[in-house]
Amino acid sequence: MNITKEAVIESLKTISSPGEGGNLVDQGMISNIMIFGDQIDIDLQLQNPSLQARKKLEVTILKTLHEQVYEKAKIKINTKVIAAPKAEEPIKGKPIKGIENIIAVSSGKGGVGKSTITANLAVTLSKMGCKVGVLDADIYGPSIPTMFDVEGARPLSVQVDGKSKMEPVENYGVKVLSIGFFTKPNQAVVWRGPMAAKALNQMIFDAAWGELDFLLIDLPPGTGDIHLSIVQSLPLNGAVVVSTPQNVALADAKKGIAMFQQDSIKVPVLGIIENMSYFTPAELPDNKYYIFGKKGAEYLAKDRNVPFLGALPLVQSIREAADVGRPAVLQDQSSLAVHFDEITKKLVSQTLLRNQELPPTKAVEITNLVGCEAVKS
Repeated sequence: MNITKEAVIESLKTISSPGEGGNLVDQGMISNIMIFGDQIDIDLQLQNPSLQARKKLEVTILKTLHEQVYEKAKIKINTKVIAAPKAEEPIKGKPIKGIENIIAVSSGKGGVGKSTITANLAVTLSKMGCKVGVLDADIYGPSIPTMFDVEGARPLSVQVDGKSKMEPVENYGVKVLSIGFFTKPNQAVVWRGPMAAKALNQMIFDAAWGELDFLLIDLPPGTGDIHLSIVQSLPLNGAVVVSTPQNVALADAKKGIAMFQQDSIKVPVLGIIENMSYFTPAELPDNKYYIFGKKGAEYLAKDRNVPFLGALPLVQSIREAADVGRPAVLQDQSSLAVHFDEITKKLVSQTLLRNQELPPTKAVEITNLVGCEAVKS
């Protein structure tokens, strides 16, 4: 009897693949067929079958080949069990009731103005009609209380649904929580990662945030325990990366972007903000001096294929405003307020775009931001 490979294949096509639909050949479960005279060797690949299902399929193959190809064929079936590839699930936390969008503000390097930008973004959103909160997650160097002129404040305890919660401190229309409210001004926070993460979780989930359109999280510089705790605890809508155009800062900003884009995290980077982009002296208003380099963060955004939200100049008044606890954007007619308006509108647009592109089961709808002018413009 002359056994052909074509005859074996046609015979195997009559056998349904278990749990897959179709037949063994079309589903790619037959990886190899070898014929030596009256001997047929078949390499069969299965994904995690039960022993009973495996034996049943092997018997079906033997019976079919004997009936349709050659009744005295010597058939050897080499079954290889292949584990189904495990989809790596992104690290995601549980949402907070009443909070529509949670955005982390990050920087790879310290000293680039991340907290100052967070404070001004929050106040700009509030001026646009949004309900806004800021969580100061910079456990070891909290500066948000200073920037909102609420140093020394203590969150009150309120009852929510029969549970005792912390009520955030509010100023300039923004609700604020920070570890700085629970430590003395000269007290260093010397905590290991797990202790810091526990304190952070308490500020997140044991707080009476109420209804918020945006919760901005001021992350510490770099990538570490606190960042991982945040992405594990909260389903972030996205992240903003702040950097100066200096190469040293950009190198660290790249690491921050890479952290959010890891397969196990997958937090969309909504954009990059370049701070201290250039300096214009008052006596030379038409001149721009690129002290830290020119358009470094803008080029980084293009290189990493993430949006560029805008550039902010190096201005003395923004530092002075932060030091006295009155964010610079509160001066409505200032050029800084105009810059922050533009950047904030781009940030909201990117948030809307990000939410619309996600599957409905994961998207956070923000179409109900009544009175939030940033969305309407």
